Amino acid sequence: MSQNAEKILDHFDLFAKPDYKEMLEGKRKNFENAVSDVELDRVREWTKTPEYQEKNFARESLVINPAKACQPLGAVFAAVGFEKTLPFVHGSQGCVAYYRSHFSRHFKEPTSCVSSSMTEDAAVFGGLNNMIDGLANAHALYKPKMIAVSTTCMAEVIGDDLNAFIKGAKEKGSVPADFDVTYAHTPAFVGSHITGYDNAMKGIVEHFWDGKAGTTPKLERQPNGSINFIGGFDGYTVGNMREIKRLFDLMEIKYTIFGDNSDVWDTPADGEFRMYDGGTTLEDAANAIHAVGTISMQEFCTEKTLATIAAHGQEVAAFNHPIGLAGTDKFLQEVSRLTGKPIPEAITKERGRLVDAIGDSNAHIHGKKFAIFGDPDLCLGLAAFLLELGAEPTHIVATNGNKAWEEKVRQLLASSPFGANCKAYPGKDLWHLRSLLFTEPVDFMIGSTYGKYLERDTNTPLIRIGFPIADRHHHHRYPVWGYQGSLNVLVKILDKIFDEIDKNVVAGKNDISFDIIR
Repeated sequence: MSQNAEKILDHFDLFAKPDYKEMLEGKRKNFENAVSDVELDRVREWTKTPEYQEKNFARESLVINPAKACQPLGAVFAAVGFEKTLPFVHGSQGCVAYYRSHFSRHFKEPTSCVSSSMTEDAAVFGGLNNMIDGLANAHALYKPKMIAVSTTCMAEVIGDDLNAFIKGAKEKGSVPADFDVTYAHTPAFVGSHITGYDNAMKGIVEHFWDGKAGTTPKLERQPNGSINFIGGFDGYTVGNMREIKRLFDLMEIKYTIFGDNSDVWDTPADGEFRMYDGGTTLEDAANAIHAVGTISMQEFCTEKTLATIAAHGQEVAAFNHPIGLAGTDKFLQEVSRLTGKPIPEAITKERGRLVDAIGDSNAHIHGKKFAIFGDPDLCLGLAAFLLELGAEPTHIVATNGNKAWEEKVRQLLASSPFGANCKAYPGKDLWHLRSLLFTEPVDFMIGSTYGKYLERDTNTPLIRIGFPIADRHHHHRYPVWGYQGSLNVLVKILDKIFDEIDKNVVAGKNDISFDIIR
């Protein structure tokens, strides 16, 4: 073969060598039941037509490339936001390998998570023994301060009772009786990663506020003037959490970030391995019951959690991944109202700088059509910002969006003349979006790394905002919330617009507008 130890070739060059090309062609011919190139081209062109789109949108039992992941992924995300907490997934090792790798590819950091290693015998007889041994091993080997248990499909199909299993494991001495073990049932065959996040956060709230599963008394709320902040499942958690803390510090308010995973996915390279880093302390998680209110930046990601918090007597407020002027204004005004703290001049100046930046660049974005895909709250936040910029969020696709989300998007679009020809698509996937991009083309698309296949197929330029961003580095370190975060989003959009203008210029033909100044 072409590869050898004397001269290691990058895969871009390696797979272009004759022997690899021959091998791949033989695989296609002999094992893939391939049709002729003529037939392939015919069908490919047919899938770009309105006739195919009608058939595509009529399908009910098949999902093709959904813009979502499964529940336990969100549960792991929630768990690592707490001090020395080890996510423990009751299920197979293969599932947990997916969660670890998915986060590591986005954040470029290791993600610690263990499994109860259920196999065929556990699927038949139940996973109690796996839970007993797994909790004992996790506690002894990794020395966490808390273990957060969630489930995969296997455990849910056979009906394993996490509460009973955890109590049984404690009775067997796997972990001390008063050791913090939270749990959430997170069946991967329903909902999505935002559902799993919500279930896990709800379980953590109940554990600390309702008496640690019966081992301590239920806490009595005594308002202390602080607020709680929940970010939701957010691919920009590293940059966003630090931006929110900066804004809160400028406002001189007392706060608890409920689930702060900004440090564990941004550890320094200083010679020390940190299996756990940062996170909300367990003491703060318990004391969060005394806050005057809780703010969630993602309504559709925290529905059950906020309902549980409200049932404990706290005021709750939810936003939809606020990006832009109006979204940030509303968020800061609500923080000010809850805490009684004014918005300082330093933050007001940041708002003015964003207004100035929008004024500088509006002409380049005005009237451009965009397709957006991703989580429900992210889609709402991006759509609202695009409307502020005078752009048209033409196709808004959230595979894990529901009817309530669709109605909220409809109301947002109706509030602006730029939303007149735009539509929300709850429950649709990226293959549906592909049809839309062919039959109703747009200028740009905003979404995760998975949009690069649509970019290649439909020639619609992709602006990478969302989760996961696996083929670019360090996006998660920059905020997209607040006025500064909104400026980052504005710059991303403008850079892509200008890159496309320059890319399409051919020297000597249409380079009259190959400008130095934009």
